[in-house]
Amino acid sequence: MTLISMASFLSAVSQGLLWSILAIGVYITYRVLDFADLTTEGSFPLGAAIAAQCIVNGGNPFTATMFSFIVGLIAGLITGILHTKLKIPGLLAGILVMTGLYSINLRVMGGKANLPLLKQTTIITSVVEFFSTETNTFSTANAVMLVGIVSVVVVIFLLWLMFSTEFGFALRATGDNPRMISALGVNTDIMIILGLMISNGLISLSGGLIAQYNGYADVGMGVGTIVIGLASVIIGEVLLGRRGMAWCLTSVVVGSILYRIIIAFVLANKLQPTDLKLFSSIVLVICLSLPAVKEWYRDFTNRRNHKTEVKEG
Repeated sequence: MTLISMASFLSAVSQGLLWSILAIGVYITYRVLDFADLTTEGSFPLGAAIAAQCIVNGGNPFTATMFSFIVGLIAGLITGILHTKLKIPGLLAGILVMTGLYSINLRVMGGKANLPLLKQTTIITSVVEFFSTETNTFSTANAVMLVGIVSVVVVIFLLWLMFSTEFGFALRATGDNPRMISALGVNTDIMIILGLMISNGLISLSGGLIAQYNGYADVGMGVGTIVIGLASVIIGEVLLGRRGMAWCLTSVVVGSILYRIIIAFVLANKLQPTDLKLFSSIVLVICLSLPAVKEWYRDFTNRRNHKTEVKEG
């Protein structure tokens, strides 16, 4: 068994930070809204395509990244309208938008399946240039780590503020008990639409950052992202539990980082990259089944203790 090097470990942490923004978006739909949204697999490459196209055409990388967030909002808006206004089931609405976004992503990328960012100014290269001096060069690895930390801190802080407001409580209540919150006069359709917009905005933002980290945008880079996001959410919850909102969001980030470290460890031990999707699914199945296994073990222990007490009595 081969342990990963420190460089691979730090790279996994950096990637985990960037991917955690997607995981936070998935958390909002999966845990807050209790909504199975497959728009993720279309909005993620949409953000990557928009950011890459803007950068290739000479746009500011920070502005391009913000455009990624905005187009994600629009994708979530469409899914929300299909579900709430046209009464299309949530799962099907997400699939329809995801399918439509595939063609849109190709159009955004000029009909190409892959759009490279070689020799282009990205957020990563901008940070490297800003912190580099004539004597010392700020490494790309440090730049990615810095961008990831700043992005995650800003996202968690803004979401914590949002969920501390009346709107945030209404959004959470919409997922927990829609009938109760409707009786209080809250329009649950609007809450669902806004929640989906925020979720897909973050997912698309993550796509824009990942594209700049990878150095390209690919039309197929969204395949399996919902599994990655769910795995990060579940791993974080299993390890850290569910408490306050800030704690839950932080646990998602921790789960994303651990997921990337696991992937790096597995790759270091000769697993074929083509098997990563299968491995991700297995990890998710294990994590999802842990609560049931714990409950079964608790019941088994209680029954055994009860039988022991009866015999002794």
